[in-house]
Amino acid sequence: MEFNINPVAFRIFGIAIYWYALIIISGIVIASQFAKKEFVRRGFDEDFVYDILFVVLPIGILGARFWYVIFEWDYYGLNPSQILNFRAGGLAIHGGVVFGGLALFFYARHKQIPLLDLMDVMVTSLVLAQGIGRWGNFANSEAHGGPTNLPWGIIIDGVKVHPTFLYESLGDVLIFLILLNYRKKNPAKGKQSAIYLIAYGILRFFVEGLRTDSLYIGAFRTAQLMSIAYVLIGICLFVWATKNNLPPYFNKIKKQDKKDRMVRFQ
Repeated sequence: MEFNINPVAFRIFGIAIYWYALIIISGIVIASQFAKKEFVRRGFDEDFVYDILFVVLPIGILGARFWYVIFEWDYYGLNPSQILNFRAGGLAIHGGVVFGGLALFFYARHKQIPLLDLMDVMVTSLVLAQGIGRWGNFANSEAHGGPTNLPWGIIIDGVKVHPTFLYESLGDVLIFLILLNYRKKNPAKGKQSAIYLIAYGILRFFVEGLRTDSLYIGAFRTAQLMSIAYVLIGICLFVWATKNNLPPYFNKIKKQDKKDRMVRFQ
């Protein structure tokens, strides 16, 4: 069966609204609710996650675009007007994670909250958002693999190919469920972040090997190089977290403020 999905969901006053954007936004909204619940459990205000997203999300999106443009400079160097044309697609998740992570680092320093604690909460939601967002690639008929005879292959331009967006989406959701369950049993600082780095690194390395639209550094796929880095960093972080076995950060100051206010109103 060939998939010919119209990438335009609908139009508002003649402006096309794309499925790609709607799916990514939906992923962010849904995933943020899990982060919100965990932050509240740790003693933060309900709006705390939105404060983080207000800082991290724009930087992450710009970073994802910057990453894609740099490695496709042969095209964008000749078409500079297309560099900021987000509507045409072209976001690299590794760039989004790197630049979003830098933004989170400075946010953590400003708020004087340990970076690893913010990461531990956010990576669980991040991988869920990635899993949902991959269906935006399906709507755009992109991010697919090479030819295959497997029964679950999809037909693009008359050729049956690997639905690599589906492989990664299913893998991301599985990682999300593992992290969600692991957090309840072993919330030690840094371990959720380490598991995300290792698991997503392995997943993306193998999925990337099937894709036909990879970004390259010379003869190497950039996503696979980044995946190797993810796994190595994740292993080091997991060893460190296991050795130190530090408890997660709870916002005790906020809780104390609540108690003080209750005393004053009694």
